[in-house]
Amino acid sequence: MQVVEGWIAALLYRLEWHDRRRTWLALVAVLHAIRDCLGRDEAVYLGTELPTLLRGFYYEGWHPRARRLTSREAFLERIRDGLKHDLAVDAEVVARAVMLELAKRLPATELEDAKAATPPDIHGLWPS
Repeated sequence: MQVVEGWIAALLYRLEWHDRRRTWLALVAVLHAIRDCLGRDEAVYLGTELPTLLRGFYYEGWHPRARRLTSREAFLERIRDGLKHDLAVDAEVVARAVMLELAKRLPATELEDAKAATPPDIHGLWPS
C-alpha cells in the first residue's frame, strides 16, 4: 500500500490536485486505457511490473480478447469514462502525468516495449 501511496502523492503534485480519490481514479483510468490498447502479451508484461495492489486494479475488468483501442481519441475517451466524464479534468493532461510516472517507476526496457506496442497515434503522449 505504501508504494501505491507514493504514486498517488507524485500524481497529486504533478497534476496540482488535492483530491486523492480523483487522483486514484485518474491513475487507474490511464492504466486501463494503456492496457486496452496493448496486445495480450504486452499487457501482461506491463502488469507484472506494477506494485501488487495496483496490478489488481490494472487487471480488473480486463477482457484480453476485446477489441483494442487504436486511436488517440478512443484512448482519451477511455480515460474520460474512468473519470466519470469529470469536466474539470483534461484527459490528455492526466494521460501524460500518469505516463510520466510510469516512465519514472518502470524499467526502461519495459517502458520502451509498452510504448512501441501502443498505437502510433498514442506515442506522442508518452514522455520522450
